[in-house]
Amino acid sequence: MLNSQTNPESIPDITTHGTPITQEEFLENDFEGYEYVKGELVPMAPPSMEHGEISIKVIRYLDLHVHTHQLGHLYTAETTFQLGDRVVKPDVAFVSTNRLPEDRRQGSPVPPDLAVEIVSPSDKHYDVTEKAFAYLKSGTRLVWVIEPVAKTVMVYRSETDFTLLACEDTLTGEDVVEGFTCPVAQLFE
Repeated sequence: MLNSQTNPESIPDITTHGTPITQEEFLENDFEGYEYVKGELVPMAPPSMEHGEISIKVIRYLDLHVHTHQLGHLYTAETTFQLGDRVVKPDVAFVSTNRLPEDRRQGSPVPPDLAVEIVSPSDKHYDVTEKAFAYLKSGTRLVWVIEPVAKTVMVYRSETDFTLLACEDTLTGEDVVEGFTCPVAQLFE
């Protein structure tokens, strides 16, 4: 959906990957199904049913904890976050109360404290890792990359500090979402 003040003639053709566009143009318009990476529109993979199921489970368990302890807010994949030369839409994001922008009627100018990405069948390992590192470089403190086929969660704290969790492990919010725990297996049941 486009902004009501947008001149239709100024809208870039977004039908092909790599379409040049400014970050301001991207933020002024709602390019559903796209993210902005280094000056280009990049299509997001359409989510599968499995992807949606895992997203809902993450939200269900995480939101209950965040809401109960009044830690901040969760955001779904429709919410944009600015990460320097990128505007991304994490599958799930958490922003702590003390970092929430006053004006929340638009996308977030601050990176999330926690970003959750669920790997889709068309995702390339390189791109997923690059995106995790982009979050960290922009100030995100914790990134969970959930891999449905292997039933694992890669937990990134920095480019040199990451841990692979399998079904027998427990996912925690560490010092970012304090007190949160969830068996990894629960995300894939």
